[in-house]
Amino acid sequence: MSAQGVAVLLSWLSCCGWALWRYSTNTKNYLIFSTRSTIKLEYEGTLFSEWKVPKTCSVKNKRSPRTEMHCSSPGFQNIKPIVTGPDLEEERYLYVASSNICFMWYYKIINISPNFIQVIIWIYDPEHASPNELLWNTTKPSLNSAILSKQMATLGQRPVIYTFLRRKVYFPFIRLKNGAWVIAVPITTDDVLQEIKGNNVAFQDCFIADSLLPLILPWFTIPETPGFLPISSPQGSQLISNWDACAPASVVVVADVETFQTNDSFHTWTRIRVPTGSLTDNERHSVSDVTLTEDGIFFLIHGVLYVRSLTAFTRLGKKENLPEGDIIGITTRKWCWIKYLMKAKRRSSMAIWTKQELYLGYTSLKFSKITSTNKLQKILNISSAATLTIHNVEYTGHPLELALLLNYCVQCNVIKKIYLVIYNEDKQDWTYQDFALDVTVDSFISLHFLYSAMPELILWDKKKIYYCYHNFTDTGVLQMPAEFGIVSRNSNIHDVYIDYYGNIVVKMENNVMFYFKINIRDAVKLHLWTNNTTKSFILLNISGYMYLLHVFKNGTIYPQDYPLTLELQSITFKTKEKCPFVAFHYNIFKVFYILDKGQNLSIWSRIVYPENMVLYIIVELYGPKILEMREQVQYEITLGYCTKTMTLTFFQNINYEAVEDYFNLQYQNTGLLLLQVRPSQYGKTCPIPPKVFQIAVGCDNSKYIVVKGFNNKECLPHDFFYIIEKSFLRNQPSENLRVKYSWKKYGCPLRLDFREKFQPLIQLYDDSGFIEDVEVNFIVWEIHGRNDYSFNNTMKKSGCLNEAQTWKSMTKLNKDLPLEAVWGPEFL
Repeated sequence: MSAQGVAVLLSWLSCCGWALWRYSTNTKNYLIFSTRSTIKLEYEGTLFSEWKVPKTCSVKNKRSPRTEMHCSSPGFQNIKPIVTGPDLEEERYLYVASSNICFMWYYKIINISPNFIQVIIWIYDPEHASPNELLWNTTKPSLNSAILSKQMATLGQRPVIYTFLRRKVYFPFIRLKNGAWVIAVPITTDDVLQEIKGNNVAFQDCFIADSLLPLILPWFTIPETPGFLPISSPQGSQLISNWDACAPASVVVVADVETFQTNDSFHTWTRIRVPTGSLTDNERHSVSDVTLTEDGIFFLIHGVLYVRSLTAFTRLGKKENLPEGDIIGITTRKWCWIKYLMKAKRRSSMAIWTKQELYLGYTSLKFSKITSTNKLQKILNISSAATLTIHNVEYTGHPLELALLLNYCVQCNVIKKIYLVIYNEDKQDWTYQDFALDVTVDSFISLHFLYSAMPELILWDKKKIYYCYHNFTDTGVLQMPAEFGIVSRNSNIHDVYIDYYGNIVVKMENNVMFYFKINIRDAVKLHLWTNNTTKSFILLNISGYMYLLHVFKNGTIYPQDYPLTLELQSITFKTKEKCPFVAFHYNIFKVFYILDKGQNLSIWSRIVYPENMVLYIIVELYGPKILEMREQVQYEITLGYCTKTMTLTFFQNINYEAVEDYFNLQYQNTGLLLLQVRPSQYGKTCPIPPKVFQIAVGCDNSKYIVVKGFNNKECLPHDFFYIIEKSFLRNQPSENLRVKYSWKKYGCPLRLDFREKFQPLIQLYDDSGFIEDVEVNFIVWEIHGRNDYSFNNTMKKSGCLNEAQTWKSMTKLNKDLPLEAVWGPEFL
C-alpha cells in the first residue's frame, strides 16, 4: 500500500474505528494449512459486505463476516473482504499446501513423581476432532480419535519420544489401551526439548505430523489467596512481561488491571495478588518492571525491589545487599543455555541496577554488587569531568555475559552518547565495544541481543530501530517501509520480539507490526491482526511458536496463535522477494560439545545456490583463542546450481609434558567458545535458523571413572567396619585404626583371591554408560596410611634405565601435604 493510501486509511479509521480480518484452522500453530483444512475467516468491523475468493476456493457463506473456506487447489490464494466505504481492506495471499500430512499427535502430560512424567498419546484428525481435543482440554481420546488410533496401530503405528539434546529414545511401555499409548519419561533439566515421532505408516494416504514435546519442568504456581489485592502497572500503560529463558511457557504479565502468571503459555493461568497492607494503593498500581526466576516474581515499584514467592511478599533492601531505593531496572536472561563450562563458582539469574551501580542476583535471593560508574570510569579511562551513568542492562547471547549501555556526556544539555561494555561473569572482566550512539538526553534506548555467537543486537527508542551485526562491524538504522513513518506519528514502538529462528517482529503500541530477520537491514509491514484498542504482547509458546496475548479491560486474557510464516509468505509474494540460497545443511546436532585433552571435533556445512549468485559459508568464533581450526572446502556446479561444502576440524595442540606449572597451563587453555555457521547472505524468506553452538574445552563433569568390577547392585549395604593394625600404619600410632566402609562412595567390595596378582583396570563412564578403558598411567595410594603393601615389579625389571618418581620419594619430598596431593601431573 502506498504512503498516500495508508494516510487515507488512518484518517478513515480514526473516525470510524479500526477494521481488519484474520483466519485460523483447527490445527494448533497452523501446522497443517492445506487443501484438506477448514480455513475459518473472521472480519472485525462494521463495514463488511462479502468475501472475495478465487474460483479454486469455496466459502460456506460469503456474506457472513465469520465463515469457513476450503480450497481445492494448492498455491497462493488471493483472499479479501469487500466492504462498504473506501476500498482499503488488505488482501492476503494465503499459501495453501498440498500435503499428505493430515493427522497429528495429541498428548497429555501427567506428573507421576518429582522425577518422572507419563505422556498419554493418541492420534487425532483436526478436521474430525472433538471440541475438547481442539481446545486441548481433554485427558482421553474422542470416539473418532480412538478408532483412528486403533486403525493406525493395526497398520504398525506407534509413537516414540526422541530427545534433541541427549539423543535419548523412549517407547510406550504398554500396547495401545483405550485408544492411547503411555510413555514414561524422566524429568531432566538438560534434556527438555523432545519430539513425538511415529513410523512411516499411512491411512487413506494420510500421515502423522511429528509434534514438538517441550517438557514442562515443575515450576511454582502462586495460588490466588482470598482477600489479597491486585498489583498492576499505572493506568493506561502497555503490557510488561518476563519469562524463564529455558521454560518459555512460564510467563508473568503485568497489565494496568492485574498481574497474570502461567506455566503453559496461558492455556491455564492465575492472578498474582499481594497481601492487604503490604503496599499503598499508589504503590500497588505503580509496577514499572517485572522479572521471573525460580525464587519468585520480582516487581520494581518506585525504585524498590519486591519479590512475591509462594508464601510471602517481601521488600528487598540492605539485608539482601540491595539499595533501598533508586533502582531503575531489572532483567533476566533471554536465551537458554542448559549446559556451559564455567570456571567461577556461580552464574547470575538476574541483573539489578541504579544509575550508578550494578548488582547481580543469584539463587536463594543472594545478591552482589558488581561495579559502579566510578570504577567503570577508571576501567574505561574516562575523564572524571564527564558524567557517566548506567542507561540500560541486558544479558547477551553468551551464557556467561551481560552488557551495559552507558550514558556519557559533558554538558548534558541536548545530546548524550551511548556506549556499550560487556561483562564476563567467568573471567570477571569488562570489555569496551566499538559502539557509540548519539541521542537526545531524554531518549531511552531498549535492547535485545540476538541468538548469535558474536555479540549482535537490536536497539530501539520510541521511533527508531538500530541494528548492530557481526560484532559491531555492521551498524545502522533499520530501513522501515513508508507506512512506518505514518503509523509512528500516532504510536510508539512497544516491544521487539526475537526468536531462535532469526525472526524479528517490531510491535507498535497500536498493534501494527513490522518484520525483518537477522542480518537484514530493512523491514516490511505485516497485515493487521489485532485492533488498536486491545492491549497485547508477543510471546513464545510452549511449542516454540509465536503467539499474541490479549489483555482486556475487564481483567480477562486471551492467548491467540499467530501464523507468522503464512503472514510473511503473503507479504513476500507481493514483493517477489526470494531467499538467495536453495539449501543450507550441516551435521551440527548438538548445542554443546566438550573437548578433553587429545580430542577433536569435526563438523561440515553445505550451501546450494544459483550459479549467478556469489555466496559462501561464514564461520564465526567468539571466546578465548584456545582452539586451532583446520578448514577444507569442496566446490561443484551442476545444472546451474553451485554447491559448497566446508569441513572444519577443531583441536588443541598443547604439550603438557615437562612444564613448570601444569595446572596453570591447563587453566589457560580451557574455556568456552561460541560458534556460528551461517550463509554469507540472508533473506526474509529464508527458513534456516541460525546455527549457534558451544565448544567447551576442559573436563566434562558428566564423566567419571570407576575400577572395573565394582558396582552398586550385587550387595546389600550395611554397617561394615574393619580394623587396621597399628603396626601396619605409616605414622606408628599407639592404637589400631577402626575404619567404616563407605558403600555410597565405593560400592560393593571386590572379592579377590589373595594369591592372585591384582592390577586395577580404570574405565570411563558418563550418564549414557561405558565409554572406554582408560589407557594412561595412574597413581594408586592407600588413603588411611597403611604401608604393608608391596608391588609385583621393580623399576629395573620393568626396563627403567634410571630411578623414576616413587611413592616413597614423593611422600618424603612433600611430607607437609595431604596424601592425595603429594603426587600428581604437576610433579612430572
